[in-house]
Amino acid sequence: MAPPYRAVVSPPRGPDARGGAGAGPDRRAALANLMTNKTKKGAPRFDPGELAALTGDRTFARGEAYHRGGKVTILSLAADRVLAQVAGTEDYRVTLSGRGRAIDGSCSCRAFEDSGFCKHMVATALAANEAAASGQADGPDSLGRIRAHLKTRSVDALVDLIVDMAERDPALFRKLDLAASLVHADDKALEARLRKAIDAATRIRGFIEYADVSRWAEGVDEALDILADMASGPQAERVRALADHAMERIEKAMESIDDSDGHGGALLSRTRDIHLAACAAAPPEPVALARYLFGRETHDAFDMFYGAAGLYEGVLGEQGLAEYRRLAEAAWRKLPARTGRKKPTTDDDEWEPDRLMAILDFFAEREGDIDARIALRARDLSSPWRYGQLAQFCLDQGREDEALRRAEEGLWIFEDEGPDNGLTLLVADLLSRKGRKVEAAAHLWRLFEKRPSLDLYQRLAKLAGPGARERAIGFLEARSASGKRGAGDRWSLNGPQEVLIAIFIQEKAFDRAWAAVRKHGASMRAQEHLADASQKSHPREALGVYAARVEELVNGGHYEEAVKLVARMAKLRDATEQATYVADIKDRHRRKRNLMKLLTP
Repeated sequence: MAPPYRAVVSPPRGPDARGGAGAGPDRRAALANLMTNKTKKGAPRFDPGELAALTGDRTFARGEAYHRGGKVTILSLAADRVLAQVAGTEDYRVTLSGRGRAIDGSCSCRAFEDSGFCKHMVATALAANEAAASGQADGPDSLGRIRAHLKTRSVDALVDLIVDMAERDPALFRKLDLAASLVHADDKALEARLRKAIDAATRIRGFIEYADVSRWAEGVDEALDILADMASGPQAERVRALADHAMERIEKAMESIDDSDGHGGALLSRTRDIHLAACAAAPPEPVALARYLFGRETHDAFDMFYGAAGLYEGVLGEQGLAEYRRLAEAAWRKLPARTGRKKPTTDDDEWEPDRLMAILDFFAEREGDIDARIALRARDLSSPWRYGQLAQFCLDQGREDEALRRAEEGLWIFEDEGPDNGLTLLVADLLSRKGRKVEAAAHLWRLFEKRPSLDLYQRLAKLAGPGARERAIGFLEARSASGKRGAGDRWSLNGPQEVLIAIFIQEKAFDRAWAAVRKHGASMRAQEHLADASQKSHPREALGVYAARVEELVNGGHYEEAVKLVARMAKLRDATEQATYVADIKDRHRRKRNLMKLLTP
């Protein structure tokens, strides 16, 4: 009998996914139970088949067990969201949204951060489905009952309840204490209290590991909530100073946290936005603001103030913008020109030139001065990449002739280093546009002979016609025969032999490709590509490559991958030959017990 949900037999996509088709017995039983609920009250809120596909067999089964064990407490069951608490090693907060096969959400557990959809989310979805089956899809829930109960209590009773909770919950205490300060403290005391709260929230003791960073960030966010609420009010001036202090504290803290998920950057960005809002509400003296922002933009390690002149344009006004520009121009004049022939001798900040150029480019763009913008980019031509950026900018501004001139100049300046890929391709493209195809092809040939590739071969064939094909193949044959592999190794696809084989594969010239392998050799990866492409027409050759690869995998301990490749080989020969091959592997590797288990049906 077919399973009740077609999605059950689709390949699992979650972290528990394993090879093979079909659902495990636990999942089939769980889905059968869910199907019973479905027939009672119609389609479940969250499609069980999709839940199973999102998680894989083991995670789904564990989530179903959590649900059966009554570990899910539904906190809110609204039309657009399900909020629940799931009891596990600790209490986890789960949020689910969507319906049917469109399921989204989050969980406070580590498994969700590492792998996505987790067992707690499965358990919550199943609990929500059970509620739907009993006719409570969008009905009463724990938070709803709490809300209804609280409405019956007096104000004094509610105050006593909240104060009692705050005494036992430090986070709630800090939040309420800060909120009370807004009402009862004088300005000076308020600033001191908020500064103390920021210091406490951003304090780091030791190093904060990845799993604990989000909790630390939540505490900082709570402190920033108060600043955000005050940023547009009468305390805006104080908020500016406090936001600046908060940024310094967060930047310092980021030296001691695993910020893989970018929590620190998000906090800095939010703090900068609070600072901007406070400046808009209580504009500071524009020249002083310009100097502050300029210092931040040119020395900020996290680039939170990149483009500050434009971001704060409305607050700076013309007077502040003029000072900003003056500061940038003065610093720019002190920088030496950077060219391929004359390197700078100063120990200037590595990023300062780029930051200054971006600032001055803002003003030049504001005035529509393209010549000034080009001159800014021409100040640093210390690498082929810089020349390419300048040439591309000229091209984007509709100055094709200047783009070609700059790109050709870059190729000439750095010719001793060999042709640069990006510059060469740009020059060839620009020359082709002008109908100068012979010159364009000459540039491509120089690059191809230095660093051959399938892409360059295709460009040459298109540009120079049929004659380019045999010329390129002849060059690669000669280079392969000389034994010069370039930068290639046994797994590379960059050597002349590998490029030659890639060309033959593309053109389905498999006889020539295998002849090249026999004559010149090739990396294992190139041979595998050829074997995959030609296994129907050249099964013997393909089997030889696969057999060599199986031995490498077995000797490296990659048994599952090796056994999968052995299974693929069965399709290329008769059963008797395959049985003999497998028996030989077992005989030679009989001491590898895990391999023997995988090879034995």
